[in-house]
Amino acid sequence: MQTYQLIATAAAGIEALVGKELRDLGYEVKIENGRVRFQGTMKDVIRTNLWLRTADRVKIVAGEFDARSFEELFDRTENIAWEDLLPIDAKFPVEGKSHNSQLHNVPSIQAITKKAIVQHLSDAYHRRTRLAETGATYPLEVAINKDHVLLTLDTSGEGLFKRGYRKNKGGAPLKENIAAALVMLAHWFPDNPFVDPVCGSGTIPIEAALYGHNIAPGINRSFISEQWVNLVPDGLSDEVRDEADSLANYDIELDIHGYDIDQNMIDIAQENSRAAGLTHDITFKQLAVKDWQTSEVNGVIVANPPYGERLSDKESVHKLYRQMGELYRPLTTWSKYILTADMEFEKYYGAPATKRRKLYNGALRTDLYQYWGKKDRSKIKALK
Repeated sequence: MQTYQLIATAAAGIEALVGKELRDLGYEVKIENGRVRFQGTMKDVIRTNLWLRTADRVKIVAGEFDARSFEELFDRTENIAWEDLLPIDAKFPVEGKSHNSQLHNVPSIQAITKKAIVQHLSDAYHRRTRLAETGATYPLEVAINKDHVLLTLDTSGEGLFKRGYRKNKGGAPLKENIAAALVMLAHWFPDNPFVDPVCGSGTIPIEAALYGHNIAPGINRSFISEQWVNLVPDGLSDEVRDEADSLANYDIELDIHGYDIDQNMIDIAQENSRAAGLTHDITFKQLAVKDWQTSEVNGVIVANPPYGERLSDKESVHKLYRQMGELYRPLTTWSKYILTADMEFEKYYGAPATKRRKLYNGALRTDLYQYWGKKDRSKIKALK
């Protein structure tokens, strides 16, 4: 199989996590702003789509060059061997974007790029009439940054955060891949307690359970590249999926709890966990933050509480932060990871964070306030 230059795209702030995931999967990586580069075959394309928890998409690099005029853009795009990627009946919509470049009119950039690809394919397939575009879809993107053109083919289709289990959601939901990033940043070990005190629709606990069982996050959905019969050999997708299934560990017992003050959100979280096949792995319960108590040690709390942009009543939000501080500060063996866009969080929580990390949930800038616990080594359980 042919080896391609590949890109895993990522939200700002979590590129290093995507890079670590790819390295753990055995790939050599180069981390850049908003993306991680690596190499692989179509088998690797399907494998990374299945396994990447924190990435947005996996793309094939079709071409890369500098262009400062539409003539250059046309000629260099037309010069790419598009028949190696696109069959004669391919449907290939072209999306464009441009930043800090001489070519800045996006509709024109898209039109010129499309025209160049059509010209090349017409010559390659000896077609004098219009290309039918009645076959599988091959979504293309032309991205120009500082006059550097990057042409990519999206292999994922819908964004990788769409795992397929979220049947319902509340207001301002956290994307699944950002929730997975929080789980990974918490350095949680599956033999320790995991608590989300404001779980909403259950995304963070569900991502923790998928991680704890080593379940490939994309196992219950399909990817657009699986329909590309010209590039994906028959049976390859099933082979990669069977391999992923075999690596899941359903025997480990997980201690994961999700709480929310709203019973309706608990019902939604339970519905979503059923869809993910994790009904028996997570305990969801209606409970206010202030009413939670525990005798367990060495646990992890990961929370995405309400903040100003989500809730108009800031006074009640700040009261919640104070309650968190009063309740969590005495839990010295527990680590706490709290995501919020409220820059005054530490003031109301009552303690400075051990570390802050900037993350983006969509376009919204948030900060992850990390309070690291000191593990009680005498209580650490043996790994199951």
